[in-house]
Amino acid sequence: MKILFIGGTGTISMAITRLLAERGEELYLLNRGNRNDNLPDNVHVIRCDINNEADASKKLEGMEFDCVGEFIGFEVAQLERDYRLFAGKTGQFIYISSASAYRKPMQGYIITEETPLENPYWEYSRKKKACEEYLFSRYKENGFPVTVVRPSHTYDERKVPLGVHGKKGSWQVLKRIRDGKPVIIHGDGTSLWTITHNSDFARAYAGLIGNPRAIGEAFHITSDESVSWNEIYGYIADTIGTELKPRFISSETLAILGREYDFLGGLIGDKANSVVFDNSKIKGLVPGFKAEITAKEGIRRTVEYVLSHKDCQPDDEEFDVWCDNVIAATDNFTASAGAVKSTAP
Repeated sequence: MKILFIGGTGTISMAITRLLAERGEELYLLNRGNRNDNLPDNVHVIRCDINNEADASKKLEGMEFDCVGEFIGFEVAQLERDYRLFAGKTGQFIYISSASAYRKPMQGYIITEETPLENPYWEYSRKKKACEEYLFSRYKENGFPVTVVRPSHTYDERKVPLGVHGKKGSWQVLKRIRDGKPVIIHGDGTSLWTITHNSDFARAYAGLIGNPRAIGEAFHITSDESVSWNEIYGYIADTIGTELKPRFISSETLAILGREYDFLGGLIGDKANSVVFDNSKIKGLVPGFKAEITAKEGIRRTVEYVLSHKDCQPDDEEFDVWCDNVIAATDNFTASAGAVKSTAP
């Protein structure tokens, strides 16, 4: 098949790019070229900023595809642009949305594709919902061949899945664990979460490409395994070979004290909720699909990779100081509350 990815080198898409290249598909990536150094030799690159629609249209002139995969759009205006570029020129348009768009607060912990999209806490999720609504309107009104895919917490070898981290990713938390410093875990660490390795995600995504039963439908793709945040952080510490020193702080407190990190959306609107995904729908279209990499194994691989690659270790002093300040503030509050209680009549 002749396939075009908008992006194609990100956390989710790189694994799909590698898988399709291994299978010998005719794959094109349209991107700015920032992370193309390690692409398979048989992948074709169209170097272009798709936000420059005139340039993109010129470079795509005369080309048609069996499938176009959109990995980077999260504004309706971007999807309107994609429609102008690809309507009538692709047999399928697969859009990466987000499972974070599902209803919060949760009403029952098992999520299916029929769970309403309603997240008042996170603007990112609401924008993804709006993009889905636009694309499905184009499908219903104009026959635009849309398939929507909703990943949850998908990770690769470069970023360890965490609940609380800074703007530069996971390294500073790993460094705190390695150095024996306390690490913030939201809530009491017992809520359930689902993490999915990108290589597992890729196999399911590839099974949707060119599948006529996927047109006009939405699917989430996740692991069937749910683990607690205490387990996730424990796996990280075990791989590093250091004792974990957790500091449990409520998500509500973190949302107030960490506005610059958008913990209102990232925690209360997403990771603080216990979730279990029903993957029956994707398994019905991709026979034999099952996520094979467990959370424990995936975290081990990722932590070992990050520890051995300096380019995955950007220091984040701002976040480190923020952690120390928040921990000190909550410790002082707890101590003060205890003192008041002890002197109460």
